[in-house]
Amino acid sequence: MKILLVYGTTEGHTRKVASFISERLSEAGHSVLLQDASEVAPSLEVGAFDAILIAASVHAGRYQSSVVHFARQHLAALDARPNAFISVSLSAAGDEPEDVEGLKSCVADFLAQARWIPGRIHHVAGAFRFTAYDFFKRWAMKYIAYRKGASTDTSRDHELTDWDDLARFVDAFAADAAAAGR
Repeated sequence: MKILLVYGTTEGHTRKVASFISERLSEAGHSVLLQDASEVAPSLEVGAFDAILIAASVHAGRYQSSVVHFARQHLAALDARPNAFISVSLSAAGDEPEDVEGLKSCVADFLAQARWIPGRIHHVAGAFRFTAYDFFKRWAMKYIAYRKGASTDTSRDHELTDWDDLARFVDAFAADAAAAGR
């Protein structure tokens, strides 16, 4: 099966998530094109793929505009084949009602902007990328980590991603997409 995996990233963790997904699918025998949404060539024939995955991360309540643009521009191709949206955020690591509601709101806003209704939505916990932050963002994120009970060691990054859960999602998506005959 030929799978297109488009992602948007701000600090690099969603690129790592997308690379993990790509490797998992490749190991299962699928042909995968991994593409940064900000670098998609106009000549890319999205309709030539059997399934499409889009991954993006939440920053300041929004997903990357390049991902919104990609989804909107290729809506017909998305709707015509198995597809999924992978949302990467720190909120996905929590279970507090305000985090859950905030994340639902971010996804709803994204989908409204993109005019897309994904076949599946999967939430992936992101990472505290302290080494990539400037002084002010590092301080703010350290405070958020403290409030959430996460590590506040700013000398290194802290991944909250459940890689096993993501692997199960990818495997199930690929099996269902293959069964759909695409």
